[in-house]
Amino acid sequence: MANMIKVNIDGIDVEVEEGTKVIDAAFKAGVKIPTLCYLKGLNEIGACRICLCEVEGARGLVAACVYPISADPRFPVIHIKTNTPQIREYRKKTIELLLSDHKKECLSCIRNGNCELAELSNEYDCDYHAFAGGETIEYPIDESSPAIVRDNNKCVLCRRCVAACREYQSVSVIGANGRGFYAHIGSAFEKNLGDTACVNCGQCIVACPTGALHEKDQVNDVLKALADPTKYVVVGTAPSVRVGLGEEFGTAIGANVEGKMAAALRRIGFKNVFDVNFTADLTILEEGTEFIGRVTKGGTLPMLTSCSPAWIKFMEHNFPTELDHLSSCKSPQGMFGAICKTYLAEKLGIDPKDMVVVSIMPCTAKKFEAGRPYMNAAGEKYPDIDYALTTRELARMIKKMNIIFDNLPEEKFDTPMGVGSGAGLIFGATGGVMEAALRTVYAVLAGKEAPSLDFKEVRGTQGIKEATYTVPLKDGGSIDVNVAVASGLANARKLMEEVKAGTSKYHFIEIMSCPGGCVNGGGQPIKTAFVRNSKDIKEIRANTIYSMDASYDLRVSHANPEVTDIYKEYFGEPNSHRAHEVLHTKYVPRDLF
Repeated sequence: MANMIKVNIDGIDVEVEEGTKVIDAAFKAGVKIPTLCYLKGLNEIGACRICLCEVEGARGLVAACVYPISADPRFPVIHIKTNTPQIREYRKKTIELLLSDHKKECLSCIRNGNCELAELSNEYDCDYHAFAGGETIEYPIDESSPAIVRDNNKCVLCRRCVAACREYQSVSVIGANGRGFYAHIGSAFEKNLGDTACVNCGQCIVACPTGALHEKDQVNDVLKALADPTKYVVVGTAPSVRVGLGEEFGTAIGANVEGKMAAALRRIGFKNVFDVNFTADLTILEEGTEFIGRVTKGGTLPMLTSCSPAWIKFMEHNFPTELDHLSSCKSPQGMFGAICKTYLAEKLGIDPKDMVVVSIMPCTAKKFEAGRPYMNAAGEKYPDIDYALTTRELARMIKKMNIIFDNLPEEKFDTPMGVGSGAGLIFGATGGVMEAALRTVYAVLAGKEAPSLDFKEVRGTQGIKEATYTVPLKDGGSIDVNVAVASGLANARKLMEEVKAGTSKYHFIEIMSCPGGCVNGGGQPIKTAFVRNSKDIKEIRANTIYSMDASYDLRVSHANPEVTDIYKEYFGEPNSHRAHEVLHTKYVPRDLF
């Protein structure tokens, strides 16, 4: 049994296990200790010194985020002070020193109103002129990436982005270059981000406390297209956007705002407002049929999902010899754009050159995916997706258009492509693609629905999950299907090392680039470190998605009537020649250097 220690924090008595960090003990006591570099479980380095406090028996002030509480026979109760005049003055000077070399364009900054440095500056009555007049460095803004903009003039060297890239994704294309005053975050050999093996996942953005990193904003481009009378502009929203968007307007984390979102998009001026859940269902028909073909006809196994564009780029860089394991299916975004530029354009009698397709995604890597090769079903001149906006960009667009989000009615999506099943919806959470596929694969192989549509073994936010399902065959016998699910590319790497070594036992593997899946994507609303440290945001958002799925009457992709109709009208059957031309893609090995 752990040794319990009595602690008094700012006059509040609590008991904690020996080894508990001061910051966690303070939280238990209801005391918030300010931080800048700290992200629990990810970046615990004590670098920014904002969290300094007094601990009885310690020599000098200590960093609360890394200092463990230990038993001391001299003190039956260890007293900790987190907010004395001396500590507040230390924090104020530290923040003012950071501000002295910070690009202070707060009113026009993309993080205006959601910047941890600005919040701390206000809390501690800082004077940003306090250390004015000294030497500063002006860094060029790096816009080389298709998805991410880096402005080191706003960087506070907290290294949260570095930790996210290294620990979550094992990509490690950014780190601290230079020393002392000349230290800055950069890539090896000072390469631009677009010239590295960056996968555009955006986890660095949501980890950043300031505006040093942000997505490449395309809101004005979309508004310009909407104002062009010669263009027919349509939009589709990804499953997890509806459980993130409301947070930008003050709702609780994970609140479902699907109806208001559809209403807002209609008022912005889109000709059609569609649901990418529809093409998530379409993906399951294509991917599930592809998997069944590989299992029954001796194709390459394990088959790997292809919904996450950051994961695809990761594979192309790090495992180029294993690309044949990937499903050839486009992502739901890719299929959405392809359907719009082919089937929908034909149905409406619109030339693809006059159609603009906008997607709303929880993911910055979708911007990269939009420009990939083999993502132009209507012809080389016509990309499937013209603009991929993040959840955050949609919120900014709604505000720019002076729409009062809270007052909007609940509206539905347009048809066709307006009906999505619960299976399509759960694509937003890690394990959701696998569960959706299993619901359909079971039905096809067994000739009947699974006894339960809830494949709970692949749910949850842990990094790697695995299960074996015995599926009866309609002609007799059964087959065991070994599956694995990973989120976060560091976990994907572990599974891929087994695949590369030929030791993988799995038949089907789902990979989502971001920890927890799309609900925690790099394009979702940014939360402060305090919120991230105290709540499991990805679990809260995922729980909403699973609750919605459980409430649906339509919970399997193969029963979606709009999906059935599009096969009858246009494709014939899943994996047909025409389906491959429109809904499938190819991959490109990429040179790391």
